[in-house]
Amino acid sequence: MINLLDPVKKRWGEPNGYREILTIAIPLIISTGSWSLQTFIDRMFLSWYSTEAIAAAMPAGMLSFTLLSFFLGTAGYVSTFVAQYKGAGYPQKIGPSLWQGIYLAMFGGVVIFLLIPIAPFLFKLANHDPEVQTLEVTYFTILCYGAFPAILANALAGFYSGLGKTWPIMWVNLAATLFNIVFTYPLVFGKFGFPELGIAGAAITTTLTPVVSVTIYIFLIFNKKNNDKYNVISGRRFDKKLFSRLLRFGMPSGTQFFLDVSAFTLFSLFLGSLGKEVLAASNISFSINSITFMPMIGLGIAISILVGQNQGRETPSASIRCVWSGFHLSFSYMSIIAVLFFVIPDLFIAPFMVSVDPSSGETIRTLCRVLLRFVAIYTLFDSFNLLFASALKGAGDTKYVMISNLVLSFLVFVLPSYLAIFYFHKGIYAAWAVATTYISLLGLNFLFRFLSGKWKTMRVIEEHCIEESPDNK
Repeated sequence: MINLLDPVKKRWGEPNGYREILTIAIPLIISTGSWSLQTFIDRMFLSWYSTEAIAAAMPAGMLSFTLLSFFLGTAGYVSTFVAQYKGAGYPQKIGPSLWQGIYLAMFGGVVIFLLIPIAPFLFKLANHDPEVQTLEVTYFTILCYGAFPAILANALAGFYSGLGKTWPIMWVNLAATLFNIVFTYPLVFGKFGFPELGIAGAAITTTLTPVVSVTIYIFLIFNKKNNDKYNVISGRRFDKKLFSRLLRFGMPSGTQFFLDVSAFTLFSLFLGSLGKEVLAASNISFSINSITFMPMIGLGIAISILVGQNQGRETPSASIRCVWSGFHLSFSYMSIIAVLFFVIPDLFIAPFMVSVDPSSGETIRTLCRVLLRFVAIYTLFDSFNLLFASALKGAGDTKYVMISNLVLSFLVFVLPSYLAIFYFHKGIYAAWAVATTYISLLGLNFLFRFLSGKWKTMRVIEEHCIEESPDNK
């Protein structure tokens, strides 16, 4: 008699199986979970503070993150260079790759800072309530000051993630999260001797949190031991050719990230025109989705790392196995979450409703229950999106990922949702149906691209590093 658990047990212990993936992924899952926990707690405190504060935090935060996302995605692609150089047996190229990401972070921080003066104009375009607009500008402006440390922290994390050493990333992010949690509440509500700053208090702690991460990373990475092996200090020279390669492969990854976040930012701004209750309900639903989905981004990063290392070793067959192992894990988790959203949505909604105005509370709660059903449906397809897009980027197929996001985000998401809200006046549920369709098609698109196998011959590092790799001699 065949034991149905035998295939699971076999894949658990094999190379690129469940155990190997989870060994790398668990610290990253905890790390990304800590990011979403920060956002969740910030939004929860702001929902307790006022309906206007929670209504303003989502669009302003998403706009800030949208502008930041291009540089985060590009600088974070350092991890793929580190992974492929490690796989090819060229550790001395890792430090110089890291430094190119640091230089990019400097440039990105300056660019974001220069966007502060246009904040009032940007939020005026959204046509939200005047009080909400004022809070949006405040929140966005403060977040812009933290652009450089945020991008830099992402680049520095790429050093450890590319090496497959993910536990330091976890501890750094947990320390930063603890800082955020400890100081957000008193700065929002004016407790323990701190001034009551409301939404500005949440923005200040969000801005300072990556500073904590960067400080710890500096002490962990830049030492003699790492310099001897990876040239993390002696490799600080600006390398035009290496920087160009980072831009060549990293910019499409950053652009894809930017397009994806941009689409949802515009979607949030469109929803704001339907009223504060609709915007608040959508923000709460997105926040719930974030805290349940963000840990899986850690799994996606792990898959990208393993694919990068396998590509550096010239073993695409190993990449295929690790991607399907990761998909099994991700889809199983997402299926459980989808069922919970359908069966017990109030369990997730309740923390946001503690101090909501009773006159609008029941309306927001009712909307959230329905919206979480949309989330339950598209979250299954998001596992396709997450795993297969991560695999493609780990191999270097970033241009295709970028073009797919560009086409589908505009034609299937932004334009149809705009028409549904402003032209056909179909309201919130039609808009969310559009969002669900977009995520589903995007995930299926990346699945088919992965199955095509075109990524198997792609690399981001120099050809001679592959040819001269010790594993290929």
